[in-house]
Amino acid sequence: MSESVGAERRRVKLPTPIVLALIFLVAINLRPALTSVGPLLPQIGSDLSLDEGVLGFLGTIPLLAFALISPLVHHPARRFGMERTVLASLVLLAVGIVIRSYGGSAGLWVGASIVGCAIAIGNVLTPTIVKRDYPAHGALAMGIYSASVNIAASSAAALAVPVANTSGWRFSLAFWAIPAIVVAFLWFPRARSSAPAQRFTSITLDNSSASSAAGQSAHMGDKPAAQVPLWKQPTAWLVTAFMGLQSTTFYVLATWLPTFLITEGATPAQAGMNLFVYQIVGVGGGLLIPALMRRPHSQTVAAITASIPMIVTICGLLIAPSLSILWAIIGGFGSGSSFVVALSLINFRSHTPQDTTKLSGMAQSYGYLFAAIGPVAAGFLAERTGAWTASFTLLGILACVQLLVGILVGPNRSMQQTQPA
Repeated sequence: MSESVGAERRRVKLPTPIVLALIFLVAINLRPALTSVGPLLPQIGSDLSLDEGVLGFLGTIPLLAFALISPLVHHPARRFGMERTVLASLVLLAVGIVIRSYGGSAGLWVGASIVGCAIAIGNVLTPTIVKRDYPAHGALAMGIYSASVNIAASSAAALAVPVANTSGWRFSLAFWAIPAIVVAFLWFPRARSSAPAQRFTSITLDNSSASSAAGQSAHMGDKPAAQVPLWKQPTAWLVTAFMGLQSTTFYVLATWLPTFLITEGATPAQAGMNLFVYQIVGVGGGLLIPALMRRPHSQTVAAITASIPMIVTICGLLIAPSLSILWAIIGGFGSGSSFVVALSLINFRSHTPQDTTKLSGMAQSYGYLFAAIGPVAAGFLAERTGAWTASFTLLGILACVQLLVGILVGPNRSMQQTQPA
C-alpha cells in the first residue's frame, strides 16, 4: 500500500512558476464587471429611466450573490477540484456579462446575478489557491493578488465612460467578457491536469497532518483538540465583520463616487478618472501593507493603518469635495490595504486549506450580505434627502466601526479547528 502511494506521489508533478502565476490572471477578472458599472450609472439610468434607488440595486445584486454562493463554494471545489471550479466560474462570468449587456431589461438583472455568482466562486477560491501555492510568502502573495485585482478594477473604471461614449454603455460593460474568456483558455490546461493531483494531494496531506497531530497528542498525553463549528467562534465573526465593513466602503464608493462628484460639478470623464485614481492607488496600498504583517503574532498595526485613511477620505469628501483627487488617493490606499488585511486575516486565523475555504466562505457570505445594503442605502438616502450628505455620513460611521473591529481582531486569535463539512 505504501509503495503504491509513493509511486503515486512521484507521478504528481509540481506546477511550474508560470503555471502558479496564472492565479493572478484569474484575479484580474474579479472586479472589472463590477467597477465598470459605477461610472455608467447616469447613462444607464437615463437610457432605462431608472432612479438612484433602483440603480443602487444594480450594484447590490452581485453582492447578494456573493453572500448566497460563498458558503457553498467548498462543495464543488471538494468534488471537482479548485482548478476546475475556477474554470467554470470564468466561463460563467463571461456568459453573465454578455447577458447583462445585451439581454434587454430583464437581462440586466439576470446577468448581474450570474456575474455575482461567478465572481463569488473566484473570491473564495483564488485566495485559497494563493495560500496553497505560496505557503512561504503568504502576505506578499496576497499583496500581488490585491494588486492584480485593483489594477483591473481601476482600469475598468477609467475605460468605462470613454468606451461608452464611442460604442455605447452596453458594449462598455460587455467588453469585460473578453479577458474572462482569454484567461479561461489559459487556465484550461491547469484545470485539466491539476485537479486529480490536487484531490490526491489534499487527501494525503489531510491524513498525514491528522496522523502527525494525533501522534503529537499521544506523545504529550493530551486529548485531541475539540473541533468547534465555525459560527460559534468569535474570531471568525470579527474576521467577517472586518471583511464586511471594508467591502461596504469599497462598493459604495465604487458605485456612487462618480455620481457624487458629478453633482459637485465634475464631468463624467473627470468623475471616472477620480474613481480610477481611487482604485489604482489601492495597488500601492495592497503591496505596501504586508510590510506591517511580518510579525505573525499581531496584525493590529496593519488593521489600524488600513482603516484610518477611509475615515479621512469620507470626512474630506464631505468637507472639501473640490479636493476629490486628494481624497481619492488617500482612500485608495486605505481601500487596497484593507482588502489585503481582510484576506490575510482569513489566512492567518485558519489552520488548513479546508478551514481557509470555510472561513473565506463565511467571511465573504455575511460580509458581502452586509456590504450589499450599502449601495442601496446610499442611493435611497440620496434620493430621499436630495443630497449625498446623509449617505456619506453613514459611510464615515462604518469606517470608524471598521477601525474598532481592526483593533479587536488584530491580535493573534487562533481559531480552533472546525468540524469537517
